[in-house]
Amino acid sequence: MSNNNHHRFYESNIALAGLCQAAALVKQIARSNEFDKQALTTSLNSISITSSDNTEQVFGDVNQLALGYQTLLDQLSNQSTNKDVEVTRYIANLLSIERKLSANKKVMSVLGERISNIQRQQLHLDISDSQMLSNLASIYTDVISPVSRKIQVAGDPEILKRPDNQHRVRATLLAGIRAAVLWRQLGGKRRHILFNRQQILDSAEHTLHNFSTPN
Repeated sequence: MSNNNHHRFYESNIALAGLCQAAALVKQIARSNEFDKQALTTSLNSISITSSDNTEQVFGDVNQLALGYQTLLDQLSNQSTNKDVEVTRYIANLLSIERKLSANKKVMSVLGERISNIQRQQLHLDISDSQMLSNLASIYTDVISPVSRKIQVAGDPEILKRPDNQHRVRATLLAGIRAAVLWRQLGGKRRHILFNRQQILDSAEHTLHNFSTPN
């Protein structure tokens, strides 16, 4: 792969890994009380990072996307026995919602205003604070739900009954949409997942290997 191509896939894969991380987290949150808290914090923080010098800065560091990269490899690899239909459905739904949103300038403008409010609130509250989770969830409910098909989240009814988990799920879906918007801005298209799958996998494997190798 040429350096230019490698860089292109590296950049867009960061956003794609962000999307996969959000999808994997939705499943974790909905199905068990054990979810990757660091991955969740990374995903939620990315929502409010709307101006950055590069794609990595949106997520703080690619190392924070280990769950996302692993999910990306599991979902796309031919040999993978770890393909997850549920996670695939969340990814497809989030990409579909992003297309609807991006075509609606008015909704994107409202979304931008609501995210500006979150940036101001972050001066006083941690992103994983229950009030912040509620505020992020309300953006999903107020702005995104009315213009898109409802995502059916499968999980344990007892877990999903709890308001804090409902907020976490909606906030994480919002993070997934943020990553999907970023992926498209970086030239990502659904057909690339089909036609450029091997290049996407090679680049993702290279990145994952680099930060999973001990110094």
